[in-house]
Amino acid sequence: MADRNVTEQRNLVKELAAAVRGEVSSTAADRALVTMDASNYRRVPRAVVAPRDAADVAAALRVCREHGVPVVARGGGTSIAGQATGVGVVLDFTRHMRRIVSLDAESRTAVVQPGVVLDDLRAAAAPHRLTFGPDPSTHSRCTLGGMIGNNSCGSHSVAWGTTADSVRELQLVTYGGERVRAGRGTDPTGAPTGLPPRLRDGVKALVDGELALLRTGYPDLPRRISGYALDALLPEAGTDLARALTGSEGTLGVLTEATVGLVRTPAARALAVLGYPDEGAAAEAAHTLLPHKPMTVEGMAADLVGSASGLPKGGAWLFVEMGGESPAEAAARAEALCRAAAADGATDHTLVTDPAGQRALWRIREDASGTATRLPDGTEAWPGWEDCAVPPARLGPYLRDFRALLAQHGLRGTPYGHFGDGCIHVRIDFDLQSAPGIRRFREFSYDLGELVVSYGGSLSGEHGDGQARAELLPKMYGPELVGLFERFKDLWDPAAGLNPGMLVRPARLDDNLRFASLPKGPVPVAFGYPHDGGDFSAAVRRCVGVAKCRGAHAAPGSTDVMCPSFRATGAEQHSTRGRARLLHEMLAGEVITDGWRSPEVRDALDLCLSCKGCRSDCPVGVDMATYKAEFLHHHYEGRLRPAAHYSMGRLPQWLHAAAPAAPALNVLARTPLAALGKRLAGIAPERPVPELAAETFTRWWWRRHRSTGEPGAGAARTVVLWPDTFTDHLSPQVGRSAVRVLEAAGLRPLLPPTAPLRSASGGLGPVRLPRRHRPLCCGLTYVSTGQLDRARAVMRRTVDVLAPLVRPGRPLVVLEPSCAAALRTDLPELLADDPRAAHLASQVRTFAEALEELAPDWRPPRLDRPVAGQTHCHQHAVLGDAADRRLRERAGLTGELSGGCCGLAGNFGFEQGHYEVSVACAEEQLLPAVRQSPPEAEILADGFSCRTQLDQLAGRRGRHLAEVLAEALGEEGRD
Repeated sequence: MADRNVTEQRNLVKELAAAVRGEVSSTAADRALVTMDASNYRRVPRAVVAPRDAADVAAALRVCREHGVPVVARGGGTSIAGQATGVGVVLDFTRHMRRIVSLDAESRTAVVQPGVVLDDLRAAAAPHRLTFGPDPSTHSRCTLGGMIGNNSCGSHSVAWGTTADSVRELQLVTYGGERVRAGRGTDPTGAPTGLPPRLRDGVKALVDGELALLRTGYPDLPRRISGYALDALLPEAGTDLARALTGSEGTLGVLTEATVGLVRTPAARALAVLGYPDEGAAAEAAHTLLPHKPMTVEGMAADLVGSASGLPKGGAWLFVEMGGESPAEAAARAEALCRAAAADGATDHTLVTDPAGQRALWRIREDASGTATRLPDGTEAWPGWEDCAVPPARLGPYLRDFRALLAQHGLRGTPYGHFGDGCIHVRIDFDLQSAPGIRRFREFSYDLGELVVSYGGSLSGEHGDGQARAELLPKMYGPELVGLFERFKDLWDPAAGLNPGMLVRPARLDDNLRFASLPKGPVPVAFGYPHDGGDFSAAVRRCVGVAKCRGAHAAPGSTDVMCPSFRATGAEQHSTRGRARLLHEMLAGEVITDGWRSPEVRDALDLCLSCKGCRSDCPVGVDMATYKAEFLHHHYEGRLRPAAHYSMGRLPQWLHAAAPAAPALNVLARTPLAALGKRLAGIAPERPVPELAAETFTRWWWRRHRSTGEPGAGAARTVVLWPDTFTDHLSPQVGRSAVRVLEAAGLRPLLPPTAPLRSASGGLGPVRLPRRHRPLCCGLTYVSTGQLDRARAVMRRTVDVLAPLVRPGRPLVVLEPSCAAALRTDLPELLADDPRAAHLASQVRTFAEALEELAPDWRPPRLDRPVAGQTHCHQHAVLGDAADRRLRERAGLTGELSGGCCGLAGNFGFEQGHYEVSVACAEEQLLPAVRQSPPEAEILADGFSCRTQLDQLAGRRGRHLAEVLAEALGEEGRD
């Protein structure tokens, strides 16, 4: 039997490859990437096909039909009910079929392929003041095909409806190979237009025979998404076959092209955020705002927004957007709404007309699909009952009963969503790993289904039924209408080859759960994973598939970093989600069977820049840099490592050894021998070797110390200044500048000793060091290359030396952002058994933070010039840049720094095979921002990698903020 299955699999893949022009793959990596979507479910496919056009789709369906293999169409993979997973062949439309075929501004329509990302269509329509109305929070990565399959909606549905309201015509291929052009209207026989004879006669007979049921069986709701929309085929509904097929979840035909309607956008918008005492009050008020004709009425409560700033006082909020033909008109309409809301229970409000301010507030709402997966205490929460909808006027009572039902089952969740449409999103802390927990999940689902129906609601108000809710459709529609759904499915797909187990004759809602294959206990690991209970599996489970990391471009005005490698390659395996999926499958052991030795996981992680952007930008806090370090640690345990791990991974020790011969080595780096050295060291041939400092920062410090005595002795406040490897050996001018600025601010910077002090007082004192001393290190380069045993040893020594010295009021000031981030996060997470590590991490300060905290009255010199450059990715992700922004403002440095990652990222951009991706990352935000800056702009880059990338790719000198301030103090030439 096994041999026959292997032969059948081989023949299937061979015939698919011969039939289609797009890619066909059955590799473990490609299959692992699509085992899950954003739901609780997991299915392992047999192959993945990326069709190039409709002919490829038809050819793939023919081969699958001949082999009796089911097919599932997949777009962005953000479905939360399980529709984008399957056990047969997955058709991936995101690689090739993503073309906007045409856009007609006059008729306000566009023709698109199914893989078109929503934001790309919106960008193409924007110059005409048009947009596609439905806008789910996943708009930067969801596809039109997926939206049509699930009848997606979004926050503007109170104004522009659901996807079904925007569909004009659909072109599909059935599993049987029939071509369908579905639109609105009938042919001379009275049947829907665009159908081949068999389907034409069958659909007409089915509708004509069930007119009464179709007219009475559906609830009247703005967000009724569940089931097949067969009532759209009624004569009084215009016999709209395109609308009837929208939301069919790929169970009837495979979409190859769609004509969609566009809507006119207002010239200006104003966002009113209304505060209410609690969630119930906000829910009660939502429908009363609809007569003001808002564009959105979105609701959230305090247990979801956490420490988000900019919100008015209250325990819950409604985000209400108003449009107008001018900013004044939009603001006036929003002010009128705020007055009406205040008279009807709103306790406070914030009115924002600035687009950047609106984007910041909308991000709070859009990130909710991810942030809701962690409750305030860190407990995991899951989808499954993500988007039930009830009549908007009944939302308040429904939410109270919903909360009571949660309590009855001992569950917790955080509702939010489209309050104006009565649609609620929620993630619930189901235990989906134990038998009792799964049983509770099932019992709660049945009880909630009955509650929703009792309110005249829909099991799905967005995203469809999939496997998560389809089992409960008889509760909503009754057996007769569900039987009609089955007959409709059988008419279109008699072989049950399209997305079986979804919507019609569904699998049980507690089957195929994605957690079943994971290890039942913690996996032995090096990092502490403090936010996941020390469990690496729980850390990997953080990725629920929201896929914010798959945004191809940074949003306007955004400083997000995640995910630079995906933006460079567009390949799923190079997204944070893709890597998390491969790690999940590595732990599961079914598709990827060689655990930590997996070449598939290694290859996917190879282009991870360890930028840590996902740690802050991923709504659920996936930390792929840490996971990569963990994987490399195990993968190369007892094995020969890549040359770059020995050269750049151990850079601190090599630079320390090379310091006495720096001038000679600099000369050697400019000779032909450098090419051989780079090849042996695993360094990209395109990369010049950075010049070593003739005098290190620490040598300068101690020379200055000997000549002047104890520096800054009269200063009131002492700080410990960290001589990181990059500053010490490659950019000593940064350290010298920082010393000058700190002293000018009245602080006393001192370097740490290189061995534990024996002084009982723990004071620094004058420390006499030999000419050659053993340096301290944060361990960054060892961590990024997965040499975690060495990293721990280095960090342990650092803690031994520094723990007695740093304390509140005497922080550790770190100039290199990547080293500061390593000390603040990697150090306590690798030394989780040493409480001194957490203490030390808490005392780490950036240059700007130290000045703000310890010298708040110091006035920096005024420079009064614009800035360009980039906030270091580790600073963005771990440290934050608020203090830097305030310091720049006080110094008269105006403008914003770009987001993203410079692409060099420590050792990444220097490694062989990474150069092109490194350059592409720099071209995404940093290089354009610098090129477009005025000639007088100050180019700021606090990180050595950022400065090096600018120098090598743009020929521009970037400087640390300390250098700029020191120069303005007139001390640059002082030694």
